[in-house]
Amino acid sequence: EDPVLAGWFSLNGNGEMTGTAWVEESGQLAGPVMITNTHSVGTVHEAVIRWQVNQGNFNHDWSLPVVAETWDGYLNDINGFHVRPEHVYEALESAHGGSIAEGNVGGGTGMVCYEFKGGTGTASRVMQTDAGHFTVGVLVQANFGRRHQLMIAGVPVGKTLTEDAPYTQGRNLYEETGSLIAVVATDAPLLPIQLKRMAKRVSLGMARTGATSGNGSGDLFIAFSTAPVEKAREGSGLLTIQALSNDNISGLFSAVALATEEAILNALVAAETMTGRDDHKVVALPHDRVQALLREHGRLAE
Repeated sequence: EDPVLAGWFSLNGNGEMTGTAWVEESGQLAGPVMITNTHSVGTVHEAVIRWQVNQGNFNHDWSLPVVAETWDGYLNDINGFHVRPEHVYEALESAHGGSIAEGNVGGGTGMVCYEFKGGTGTASRVMQTDAGHFTVGVLVQANFGRRHQLMIAGVPVGKTLTEDAPYTQGRNLYEETGSLIAVVATDAPLLPIQLKRMAKRVSLGMARTGATSGNGSGDLFIAFSTAPVEKAREGSGLLTIQALSNDNISGLFSAVALATEEAILNALVAAETMTGRDDHKVVALPHDRVQALLREHGRLAE
């Protein structure tokens, strides 16, 4: 398949997202974006290339897959290397459009967010510009934050929901213990530098939920556009690219921030209590108590 235009951004680089040096250099994304745990990056990276080769139409001498990670070692026996190539193939073969499962699924299975069970979350927005309506979608692997930081709809719920916070007990409240990976997709025609600017706005959505991206956090974001790029005419060497003017993209920036906030909260809402290695237990967000707090502050739509 032809590559799409892309950009990426590192809010804090204590993490990994392979292939982004070439995304930065070329402004293009040429394959799937994979998200796994910290010690499975190599396995997933190699498996993606093998999958591409096995498709039978891979006519390149090289591939630089984009593979991102967050650390799930509190719940997962991360040094057991349980992610295998067949899991990667299954994920690639089963990829589809439409709604997807959230919470304890895929790379998000063992993740912890604001010391509640975290994981995978998605959300989207449709924005009007002078050039028409465009959709912005965000997928996150949410694995960050301390309990006291958690904000929902502007309400500091984490300051009340203090029980069962596995990282906070006896430790520095401001020590960051996790990461956020975000993938932003849009059908708006944007240049790579504009897509990098879109990726930066993930930071604002993250902040709306309370986090501050500490030293130990790997907060890495990539954005791409599915808008078509006209192939160069034979012998011309010229591509024809249409892009929104900078005056038309502020609404898309808002869409990224708001969809990121919602995707993170969706990951928390969808996730279920999990007991993992060494009997470590991480509880799910208590829906009823959150609703009560939002109602108390006049923030619950009923």
